[in-house]
Amino acid sequence: MLARSAPRHRLPQRAGSSRAAPRCRRALRPLAMRAVLQRVKSASVEVDGAVVSSIGRGWLCLVGVTADDVDADAEYICKKILRTRGWADEDSGTPWAKDVAGIGGEVLLVSQFTLYGRLKKPRPDFSKAMPPDRAREVYAGLVERVRAAYAPDRVCDGVFGAMMDVALINDGPVTFVLDSGHQDRH
Repeated sequence: MLARSAPRHRLPQRAGSSRAAPRCRRALRPLAMRAVLQRVKSASVEVDGAVVSSIGRGWLCLVGVTADDVDADAEYICKKILRTRGWADEDSGTPWAKDVAGIGGEVLLVSQFTLYGRLKKPRPDFSKAMPPDRAREVYAGLVERVRAAYAPDRVCDGVFGAMMDVALINDGPVTFVLDSGHQDRH
């Protein structure tokens, strides 16, 4: 005797269409600034064999910008970098209690247009990334914003547009992906 398969659920049809309707739709916001935060014990950037920036304990932050970025996106990313509680309070043992300032940590910002790379084909497509001439200004603005909001001597960055060797010792590892297109409204 042949086993019967479970009944298949059918999606409703669109009027005048032979294709099934999509299950859900999300309102799409244009792409916005993206950052990948990595909690590190140390990190450094080397260009042409020379160390150009290095930090001890803190955040290594890879930053990608896109053509739709505005000042509010940079402000959001800056606040998230500085306010994200990524460390435990060693006195009380409370996890996720302290932000980078609370531990006296440092921030290393590194521009990375490949955060907006798409892999539809074997060759990556970077058309969603902001063109380099404009991206340099937006990235520099973010670096200055983070320095002004924290402490200029505790914030370092790489060399925009350079081929960089980024070295890090992960702490955890702990990694967060920030996307200003999904901003909290609180």
